[in-house]
Amino acid sequence: MTDALPARRTLTVAALQLPLGDADEATNIAAVVALVEAAAAQGAQVILPPELFSGPYFCTVEDEALFALARPTAEHPSVIAMQALAARLKVAIPTSFFERDGHHYYNTLAMIGPDGAIMGTYRKSHIPDGPGYEEKYYFRPGNTGFKVWDVFGARIGVGVCWDQWYPECARAMALLGAEVLFYPTAIGSEPYDNDLDTSRMWRRAMIGHAVSNCMPVIAANRIGTEGAQTFYGHSFISDEWGDLTGDFGAGETGVLVTVLDLDRAATHRAGMGFFRDRRPNLYGRLAEDI
Repeated sequence: MTDALPARRTLTVAALQLPLGDADEATNIAAVVALVEAAAAQGAQVILPPELFSGPYFCTVEDEALFALARPTAEHPSVIAMQALAARLKVAIPTSFFERDGHHYYNTLAMIGPDGAIMGTYRKSHIPDGPGYEEKYYFRPGNTGFKVWDVFGARIGVGVCWDQWYPECARAMALLGAEVLFYPTAIGSEPYDNDLDTSRMWRRAMIGHAVSNCMPVIAANRIGTEGAQTFYGHSFISDEWGDLTGDFGAGETGVLVTVLDLDRAATHRAGMGFFRDRRPNLYGRLAEDI
């Protein structure tokens, strides 16, 4: 009699895409709650909403009155709502919100586990500053370093929006043991150039992280027009080869759900040798200022 083969490790993930331009914080949070419930009903274990989902993307202007939107982690309505939801549905929800810590303000991610507890926080490391994305006015650069968390037998890493353009961010999380990378985001049109559509580049950048680290990537973006900006969606889930297992275009509201084969990805990651063949002693220039 032969022993049964051990079950393969899998993780069921979901990305949410929806418009979030309503000025009513409770309405936006309720819309996210509905999609989280829909994803959980399809078996999702880790469910990713977009960046700063409690309201419109406010960083299009510099207005000191908008600092009032920030709250301490434990008091933020997004965090409170997702904690209750995660505990009820037994799912994990990486939750993006505007954090106030004393006199300091951050673009922060609370990793909420399936018991509803906050497993830890990650403060966005890379802060953009340009037309339509004037985040440096509001947010200090994150001081937590990159983070990974163990959920449902997998180790996951979460970067936030502008972090997704940096291969160093993805590789740092991979070196911390991440097996899956998540990126909540808010990105759309470029007010300084109506002819520039970055949606293709945005997706390719993250697919590059999937390929070069040989691990799945999940990205969740908002849609709809907010003031002068139109957010272009194109949320997706890719496998470790960078092949899309689910994706949206620019207008759909809904959930993407995929069962990831973690053991298959681990086998491919070992076989590709990307981590075996690294030469850290040659990379000192990467840690120097330009």
